[in-house]
Parts: sequence; structure tokens; C-alpha cells
Amino acid sequence: MTSSNPIVIETHDLTKTFEGTQALKSLNLKVRQHSIFGFLGPNGAGKTTTIKLLLGLARPSSGSATVFGQDIHRDSVEIRRRIGYLAQEPRYYEHLTARQTLRFTARFFFSGPKAIIEERIQETLELVGLQDKADRPIRGFSGGERQRLGIAQAQVNHPDLLILDEPAASLDPQGRRDVLEVMDRLRQYTTIFYSTHILDDVQRVSDTVAILNHGELVAQAPIEELLAGSGGVAYRLKLSGASQQTRAHLQSQPWVTALTEQPVNGFISWSVSVSDEATAESQLLRLVLSDPGVSVAEFGRQKYDLEEVFLNIVEGGRNDP
Repeated sequence: MTSSNPIVIETHDLTKTFEGTQALKSLNLKVRQHSIFGFLGPNGAGKTTTIKLLLGLARPSSGSATVFGQDIHRDSVEIRRRIGYLAQEPRYYEHLTARQTLRFTARFFFSGPKAIIEERIQETLELVGLQDKADRPIRGFSGGERQRLGIAQAQVNHPDLLILDEPAASLDPQGRRDVLEVMDRLRQYTTIFYSTHILDDVQRVSDTVAILNHGELVAQAPIEELLAGSGGVAYRLKLSGASQQTRAHLQSQPWVTALTEQPVNGFISWSVSVSDEATAESQLLRLVLSDPGVSVAEFGRQKYDLEEVFLNIVEGGRNDP
């Protein structure tokens, strides 16, 4: 995905108030085509409210939003024809099989030769990894299989946008892994906008993340940018044999703003903050290795765990990543 990709979802000061309480406060989002957009926040942050507004299931108190360039209120019916949606806890007719369930759903979208519809159903079952259980009653499905069937239902009409509300929230690790793998496979076919409070999942599959807290957007950025941290650019080196002279020489460079050191498993770890990323890329490692006694085991731009970033933003009240 690049910044030149068309915008699929765009909100402008989107606000929703319930009985005097603002559940959503002046939300401004941009979701680009073919992204996997993780909409992250604690329970009660306003994620499901946002989804209901985008789907036309609730009306905004103020502000506006477009999906595919169409107004979510005025053009709601046209928008929904192009969307697949999975609720947080999908419900099924337990006696039906997965194939029968998709056949029932497909009839709302397709007409024409039965063979073509059946081919689409089979493709969808294979896409979500349920082809081996396609003809078993749903009552025997695990939680992960039910969620994958829900994604299949949402995907059977070839939607241009998939909206998934907490798709892996109640699953065990294996079920979550299976659902995330399906989402990753779907990236080439559609745009995925999904809400979650599971930080690990976001870090594994998302390319763009927005963080909502108490109804307010507190961060929105590509995942790589968010994980680079908010304190500027830094590089981490794991090394041995470095002299105080090497450290002092590095700290004397005008583009080095800070250097911290700590022992890690028999090595020394340096975190080097810089003001000029391009210069650091070309010179930092070269300067360190100019000391013949130094051995570098690891070198790279420092990244942060998403949990650390999330807690810093949410608990620290910062408004940017």
C-alpha cells in the first residue's frame, strides 16, 4: 500500500452523543484502499460506535463521513452493497452446514447459473480454510471456525471493504492465528477495517493503526512509524569490545543527540538517538567499526513493542504517536 492509494473511508469531525455523553468526539480518519487498518482501543473507547456510523446503523450527532466517496447517511444503501461486515459475535442456524450458510447468504447478492454460485461458495470456503468442514453442521464448529465462517459470509459477495468488529476477541491462540492468516490472505482482494483491543494482533497483520481512547483519536500512523517511537529516531547496537574512546567519539558527532548503554546477555547494548537519520544510516555503523576491537552482533533502527507505545499514548494522554 502507498499513499497514492485511493481513500476508502474518510471521516470529518465525526461525533456521536448518547444522552449527553459523547461516545465519539470529532473523529478524523483516512483509510486507504487495500490496507489492513487496525482500529485499536480499550473496551468502551468508541470503536463499535464508529462502525455503526459507517454502516448507517446509527446517525452522527455532528460531523460527516464518506465511504467510497459517498456520504454515509445519504448513500447508506449504495455503500452497504459494497461492504462485507462481521459482527463481534456472529450468530448462525446451528443445524446448517457452512456451505448451506454461504449458499443462503450468496442468494442476496447473486443470480444466474447455480454452478457459478456454487463455484464462488467453494472458492470462499477454501479462502478461509473451511473446505474440509464445509458440509458439517455449524453446531460442532470451534470458536475460530465460526469466526472464519463469519469472514466467509462477509466476503462471499466480493466486497470492496470488509469491516470486522473484534474478529478475534474471544478466541484461543490457535483460533486467533487462523483468523489473522485469513485476514492477511484477503489483503489482495479488499480493504480491511477492523476493530480490536488485542495489541499482538495489530502488530502482526496491520499496516496502518489508529488508537481511540474515551471516544477521541489519540494516534493514527503506519504501523512502522508508530513502532519507531515518539522520541525521535534511534538506533540500537548490540556489541562487545567498545572502548570509552569509541563511545566518546560517537557522542561528539553533531547528529548524535543521546547515547544510553546497558548490559544484555554478555554484550553491551547501545541506544543511539540521532537528529539526522540519513547521516546515521551511512555513518553510524562505520564509525563504531572504525575501532578494531569492536564486534557488532546486531544493528538496526530501534523499534518499540506496540503495548509500550499504546500504554504511553493512552495513559500519557499524548495526541500523536
